[in-house]
Amino acid sequence: MNKNILKINKIRKFFDHKNGKIEIFKDVSLEIKKGDLVALVGPSGSGKSTLLNMISLLDTPDSGEVFFNNINLKKLSEHEKSYMRKKNISIIFQNNNLLNDFTALENIVMPLIIRNEDNKKSHKKARSILNDFNLSNRYNHFPDELSGGEQQRVAIARALISETDLILADEPTGNLDYKTSVEIFSYFLKLKKLNKTIIFATHNRELANKADYKLSISNGNIKRTNV
Repeated sequence: MNKNILKINKIRKFFDHKNGKIEIFKDVSLEIKKGDLVALVGPSGSGKSTLLNMISLLDTPDSGEVFFNNINLKKLSEHEKSYMRKKNISIIFQNNNLLNDFTALENIVMPLIIRNEDNKKSHKKARSILNDFNLSNRYNHFPDELSGGEQQRVAIARALISETDLILADEPTGNLDYKTSVEIFSYFLKLKKLNKTIIFATHNRELANKADYKLSISNGNIKRTNV
């Protein structure tokens, strides 16, 4: 039985620049197993966000293939890609991407509403996860009424409420204080115990060292380093 949730096979990725093409990835291959907690590290501009975008179907490699649960993502239609993201992948964006016209509670419940889950149960679940993130007094606050750290916690809660098999996070604790960062990471550990796979890009060395292993991006290559 194949325990890999992700398999990346010889991907290459270029970006056009005024001075010519820049190669971000050079025939990169790697495998990630179900239940892995992975830290994605590397200097700014090395390709961490690009890799996460390709895994989450927001971008595509110029060559090579990405497999999710043995499904070749390259062969999916746009509709199938959208369905795959909705059902199987949660994304925590660096710039939170909250909906300004919706309260914290409404932002968090949105993924479940989109999936047509029971409205009453979805709101109960959203309130519970807000409590877990110490935001019980922010149910009805809009994003512009929250601090930067509170906005990021709402964004993380929104991504985690779907309980998907794969959680991708781009600097999820970048705007948070140390105590809150540790609390967020403890939530990742709980998800790992449920056999969820978490890949998080970070510059925080301490959090990276708490992962199962690190994937270090440098000069178009990815090297696995056991912690």
